[in-house]
Amino acid sequence: MEREEKKGKVIVLLGPTCVGKTGVSLFLAEALDTEIISADSMQIYKGMDIGTAKPTPEQRAHIRHHMIDIVEPSERYSTGRYIDEVVPIIDRLLSEGKIPLIVGGTGLYIKAMTRGIFQAPQADPALRAYLKELEEASPGILYQKLKEVDPEKAATIKPNDLRRIIRSLEVSIKTGRPMSSLEKEYTRPLPYEFLKIGLTRQRKELYRMIEERVEQMFAEGLVNEVKELLKKNPSETPLQAIGYKEVIGYLRGEQSLEETKQLIKRATKRYAKRQFTWFKKEEGIKWVDITGIYASEEIFKKLVNEVKPLRLQASVKRHKSSHS
Repeated sequence: MEREEKKGKVIVLLGPTCVGKTGVSLFLAEALDTEIISADSMQIYKGMDIGTAKPTPEQRAHIRHHMIDIVEPSERYSTGRYIDEVVPIIDRLLSEGKIPLIVGGTGLYIKAMTRGIFQAPQADPALRAYLKELEEASPGILYQKLKEVDPEKAATIKPNDLRRIIRSLEVSIKTGRPMSSLEKEYTRPLPYEFLKIGLTRQRKELYRMIEERVEQMFAEGLVNEVKELLKKNPSETPLQAIGYKEVIGYLRGEQSLEETKQLIKRATKRYAKRQFTWFKKEEGIKWVDITGIYASEEIFKKLVNEVKPLRLQASVKRHKSSHS
């Protein structure tokens, strides 16, 4: 598909976990008379509500949300599938004269939309099993092989990241070409004009908010949610999600409840730090510092004041919706 011609404007509201995206996104969507598309790789799973801080049923009834509760925890889900399912939603909203609002912190999803995704060949279980056997027999051999066939790709992968090493070799073997070369040739951004707005806070404040959220999650019943999740034969991905992984350890008797909370707080802070690092690589983000602002409506006012295109769009949409 040719993707040079831009179809329309799409707003992306991004930022680290717990910064305040959900609350302000509701005000923004209402002002724009539009719908919200989640860009969160864990909120896609049904039954994982508390630990992923999903918008509440009341919030979702007020503003229509997409890409939340779309798969069972037992299902596998890919970035490619996410893009395939998001594009029709974006196109429908644009056809209705609305500006789609993407909200989330999963950098890979946002990167796939704004910079493109390479649709690689489907997984080959037999080939993967063979490669794993080679690695078990001679640890390190697969990374050495990748450096031979695709040194450029190898330079972007850590020697112990076996999953990505195997995938890169799999693509090279199946296509007869280095994966890095294929990515350059076939990766294309989606055909939209993206307005990227990033929310940020002073790190100490964000970490305090993370600690408060973790305590709130346990008060809301995170342990029981994980117990119910384990009954659904979940795949590996949801089991590795922050909050769920640590509670599973608690249920196995590996640490106390208080230790579990501390593990989750530490893991979440590290994740927020990684998110900041990831988003720094994303070009064209208009960052808005909301340190000291906690009310979602006040955050919304600051966004509209500081992001000039947003100010115009919000006023136009409000006027339009009030006269429809």
